[in-house]
Amino acid sequence: MTAVARLAVYAGSFDPVTRGHVDLIERASMLFSDVIVAIGVHPTRKPLFTATERAELLDVVVKPYPNVRVATFNGLLIDFARTAGARVIVRGLRAATDFEYELQIAHANADLQPDIDTIFLPTRTKHGFVSASLVREIASHGGDVSRYAPPNVTAALAHKFRYGPAGGSSPPPAMEP
Repeated sequence: MTAVARLAVYAGSFDPVTRGHVDLIERASMLFSDVIVAIGVHPTRKPLFTATERAELLDVVVKPYPNVRVATFNGLLIDFARTAGARVIVRGLRAATDFEYELQIAHANADLQPDIDTIFLPTRTKHGFVSASLVREIASHGGDVSRYAPPNVTAALAHKFRYGPAGGSSPPPAMEP
């Protein structure tokens, strides 16, 4: 048997980060000695939070996990993983439909970079229906998302929807976990 992979990448848009994401980050941090939570920056998408804001929110969220760090990337995830020196990409699965899509991406990544594996972690049942788009939708209508997002993200969402995308003239919410 060969050595266990030390560095893994868990990537997503994290717009915003949810408790499901946090659960996967925690579990990945127990499986690997180092984890990079990689925020994908897609120039054609219009995220609610900028890449910098998402990184700041995630920095607070990953603070309890000393072996986890946050980074942003442009382009292909597999290229980022290779450049970072990762041997594993971690992907979360909420439902069977996620698996079909993720499996296609995993096969393409394996074709592009055969020495980087993809592992799938199923979400815990309590997070199985939670998505970033669901959290954004609830928050946009003033709903309580505290069950679905960490406290700093809940505060940032309330601020964003109260003062608009630019944040208005008020200071941003406290960034405590």
